[in-house]
Amino acid sequence: MQDVFDIVVIGGGAAGLSGGKIAARSRRSVLVIDSGTPRNAPAHGVHNYLYAEGTSPSRLVEIGRAEAGKYGVQIIDAKVTGAARLDLPVDGESRFTVDVEQDGSKRTISARRILLATGLIDTLPDIPGMRERWGRDVLHCPFCHGWEVRDQGVGVVGTGPMSLHTVQLFRALTTDVIYFQHTAPDPTEEQIEILAALGVPHIAGQVARIETTDDQLSGVRMSDGEVIPREAVAVTTRIDGRTDLIAELGLAMTDLEVGGAMLGSYLPTGAMGLTDVSGVWAAGNLSDPMAQVITAAAAGAAAGSAIHMDLMAEDTTIAVERHRRSL
Repeated sequence: MQDVFDIVVIGGGAAGLSGGKIAARSRRSVLVIDSGTPRNAPAHGVHNYLYAEGTSPSRLVEIGRAEAGKYGVQIIDAKVTGAARLDLPVDGESRFTVDVEQDGSKRTISARRILLATGLIDTLPDIPGMRERWGRDVLHCPFCHGWEVRDQGVGVVGTGPMSLHTVQLFRALTTDVIYFQHTAPDPTEEQIEILAALGVPHIAGQVARIETTDDQLSGVRMSDGEVIPREAVAVTTRIDGRTDLIAELGLAMTDLEVGGAMLGSYLPTGAMGLTDVSGVWAAGNLSDPMAQVITAAAAGAAAGSAIHMDLMAEDTTIAVERHRRSL
């Protein structure tokens, strides 16, 4: 593996592979570093991804790696342990260093540009049994997984002000929805009326456990011991972009606020993914926590093409300066 790349992509999911592939098709040297910790690993399939409906997340990565590899993208399974921008550019080019640990060995790679596609982390409520069912029949997104639980008994576990919005989204998929308030604020009179109009029972009190039977979610146990049968549970998680390398590269996360509720954090970028630090782009859930897989892939493609054009401008400037010196 070479020591200097035009672009080092950190994160090998849909955004990272898409960004690397489009840049490589313009003959950029690209290295993708994947730590192998995708957010959607527990899911059975990826949905709303045109031409790949229901494909497992691991299979989609396999396909993406093969496609990117056709154009010379190098991909390694490794952990990035550090990154920094050099104070002085090399040969007039912007340069970064990326520290990598792979199979117990360490090395430092140089990059002219960096694309961060490290994704996010979901923080679930501290309810026994919930983490084990996450991505299977404990769900967060009706657009990603709602069709698969249509017409089933769904319980929405309240965690904040946005939980009643989740109730309405899943109520469009099934008439059998129960709202478990859990730690969410008491509903207003208007919200109580909405629940009644939608035929959604409202159960106050703490959820104690998610129950399973024969490796399937079977109910929600309340703190008083009562178990309410359910086939699936929806919950609004806290979603935080991974902060790996953020401070080291001189970047800062921003609070994610929706409808007055603080839902997590993300890394702000411009329309094409450029961050506040020149030479560093970001794409996927790190910069757009609400993005589905197909949206993340599109953002990666936009960032990859923007990075190529930025490098093209730099290459042209360097060529002109060298040409002038040769006269």
